[in-house]
Amino acid sequence: MDEPLRLEVIVASTRPGRFAPVVADWFLGALADRPEFEVGVLDLIDHPMPTELTETPQVAAFRERLGAADAFVVVTSEYNHGYPASLKAALDSAKHEWRAKPIGFVSYGGLSGGLRAVEQLRQVVAELHMVSVRESVSFAQAKRHFDPTDGAAVDARERMLRQLAWWGTVLRVARPTYPG
Repeated sequence: MDEPLRLEVIVASTRPGRFAPVVADWFLGALADRPEFEVGVLDLIDHPMPTELTETPQVAAFRERLGAADAFVVVTSEYNHGYPASLKAALDSAKHEWRAKPIGFVSYGGLSGGLRAVEQLRQVVAELHMVSVRESVSFAQAKRHFDPTDGAAVDARERMLRQLAWWGTVLRVARPTYPG
């Protein structure tokens, strides 16, 4: 691989008092020593998308950034057995920019660790013609028991990053011939 893959990490929660920065920082900390990735962060609290899906300069800039990416990781909470509305608006604000790109998930929440949100997201990203990597990372009861040294989470993160690098490389080569 001659040039690193552009990986955009999307931080989904925009709620006041959100736990998202803690989980996102844990994930981002592992990327510092990964030369296969050039990392950007799209925190949706700083990039609000209009729910009525109108075209604005902010939406155009967001879509441009998505278009330049080779892969994505979403850091998401689970609210009421689903993912945040801010993330749905972000996903729906673009179309072609998502296509033929891999995506991984880092989730957190109550007992399920956000896995119900991830399962819903896998359906949505498939419709966007993305490749959801198999491995994901989840933290159950994160606000009470977040452990950045949790061996299972660290292992899942490393496997997910290897899958993202592989898919990102393969799809970057194949994307120009995407059958759309």
